Amino acid sequence: MRQSPPAYFHMMAKPSSFHCNIKCEYCFYLEKEQVLTHNVRLMSEDTLRDYTRNYIQSHAGDQVDFAWQGGEPTLLGLDFFKRAVDFQQEFANGKTITNSFQTNGIALNRQWAEFFKQNNFLIGISVDGLSDVHDRYRISVNGQPTFERVKKAIDLLKEYEVEFNTLTVINDKNWHKGRETYQALKALGSTFMQFIPIVEVANYSLQRSDYNPGKNYRMTGFSVPPDGYGRFLLDVFSVWVREDVGQIFVREFDNLLGQWLGYPSTSCIQTETCGSALVLEANGDVYSCDHYVYPDYRIGNIHHQPLSEIARSPKQQKFGQAKKDTLTKACEKCDVRMICHGGCPKHRIVNLKGEKFKHNYLCPSYQLFFRQTAPLMHRMRDIIQQGGLAAEIMKMINLRRA
Repeated sequence: MRQSPPAYFHMMAKPSSFHCNIKCEYCFYLEKEQVLTHNVRLMSEDTLRDYTRNYIQSHAGDQVDFAWQGGEPTLLGLDFFKRAVDFQQEFANGKTITNSFQTNGIALNRQWAEFFKQNNFLIGISVDGLSDVHDRYRISVNGQPTFERVKKAIDLLKEYEVEFNTLTVINDKNWHKGRETYQALKALGSTFMQFIPIVEVANYSLQRSDYNPGKNYRMTGFSVPPDGYGRFLLDVFSVWVREDVGQIFVREFDNLLGQWLGYPSTSCIQTETCGSALVLEANGDVYSCDHYVYPDYRIGNIHHQPLSEIARSPKQQKFGQAKKDTLTKACEKCDVRMICHGGCPKHRIVNLKGEKFKHNYLCPSYQLFFRQTAPLMHRMRDIIQQGGLAAEIMKMINLRRA
């Protein structure tokens, strides 16, 4: 394989593709069984080796993070990830290697926990906080609830002192239960949280090679309402900012505070352009983004090209630039545009009168959240810039309330 100059980019690997050991009703990746044009099986050891070498050699940074997702990556078995660590050590060439691993927790046992601890894996556990909400959509293949099994997995990670965070899906059943969800996650022992909204169109053809819902799109029943995600985040924020700043870390809040401090967004959702977060499928195919694993967005294969070359390809650069170039006029004039940047292009499905491009479905959520949190975010920013800690905001708020 020809060499190419290293580049800065991030890879998310899906060694199990769409295969999973549970059947979440709202999972957008299960559809890939019908979308992908090849017969996808679990990642082979040869592909794992080629990927590990290619990624490390192609990445310009001194630290390379291997992110494992699915489907459900534990389906590959523990030996697969032991080999992954062996390959990482073989090809590290002086670079620091880290691993993050997103799982539903169902298959975790003491052997997995011991391996994660020994190899410093950061584990993401998918759990929807409230047991009744979790068990509404996150069900086993035979229709049984999974919350208690996930809770046991979390307890196991805590026992082995494995670093973990929680990923919670915001949908039609919990968008109005922000406080309760937050408290439930705290009760589970989560100190690092992430909240992602479900925005899925029900009536588009899975036979399409791209993603472009028409004017008569219809949302799935489990999708969050347009302003629901913002209301959820505000509910959580109202508790966090008074009780838990500096103790509980919420990715959406940390990212927003960083932006108000002048730092670039750590989330691609709120960056001006995108395209630096690529996805690897089980057979070595590379796609533009986790949300765009459709044939038209296939940009290469790790067996045939250096990843740095794929990341720099004109097709991928055009994909990333399109986020900025296809903003609606309404978005360009918005007072929070420099924080929001139009959100994820996958969610730009709303047709506005007089607009050439489509508007983000979650716009009401972003406007609500960014505007209403701005006064306290600005106060935390000022505290930090004056040499203090963001947690000092809690004392100020509580003094005013006293």
